[in-house]
Amino acid sequence: MSDSTGGSRTHLTRRLIQLYGGLALYGASSALLVRAELGLEPWGVLHQGLTELTGISIGVVSIIVGAIVLLLWIPLRQRPGLGTVSNVFVVGLAMDGTLAVVPAIHGLGAQIPAAAVGILLNGAATGLYISARFGPGPRDGLMTGLNRATGRSIRLVRTSIEVAVVVTGFLLGGSLGAGTVLYALAIGPLAQFFLRVFAVPGPTVVTPEPAAVPAGAAGLSPGQAILPR
Repeated sequence: MSDSTGGSRTHLTRRLIQLYGGLALYGASSALLVRAELGLEPWGVLHQGLTELTGISIGVVSIIVGAIVLLLWIPLRQRPGLGTVSNVFVVGLAMDGTLAVVPAIHGLGAQIPAAAVGILLNGAATGLYISARFGPGPRDGLMTGLNRATGRSIRLVRTSIEVAVVVTGFLLGGSLGAGTVLYALAIGPLAQFFLRVFAVPGPTVVTPEPAAVPAGAAGLSPGQAILPR
């Protein structure tokens, strides 16, 4: 029993570290894309455009937009998880924190590597926090909620949302460029790769000795674990 409990705690601890490490890294990588000034990811274009309009920091704008998107879950009957709520706040705070310590980057010789590193780290961050399995981010939940409510494909729903977001952000003054295109092409394969790298295995469950197997479990084969439902 103690081994099983210890394994479960270790499993939970790893998931929490991946969740918050991934969200913080996501914010930091997004800040690198801002500093590179070669174009942002779709939602980043909107956040930057709103920052230009309001004068509020891009991290705080990200938090406000995330909270508004989360409210849209209510009519879609989506249920947020710990990761959903944490996403709203941690990404924005990490983004503003990184921008406070990373200076402006000048010249393509520095901007291109900064953008490439930002996209790579963004893919790693995506793999980290999604693999933790604490619920989707507000924006991903909006996508899946609309998919279920409308019956339209995930691809169509996501494309429609991101086109609307990019166009709105660009019209407001958000940064759209080669970095945006590179992000769109690279983030899918990167996320898929890092999802495999950071996949969290299930908690280790100790199989009881044959004499200790409870009544009703006689059908289990030797070495087969009894997992909670």
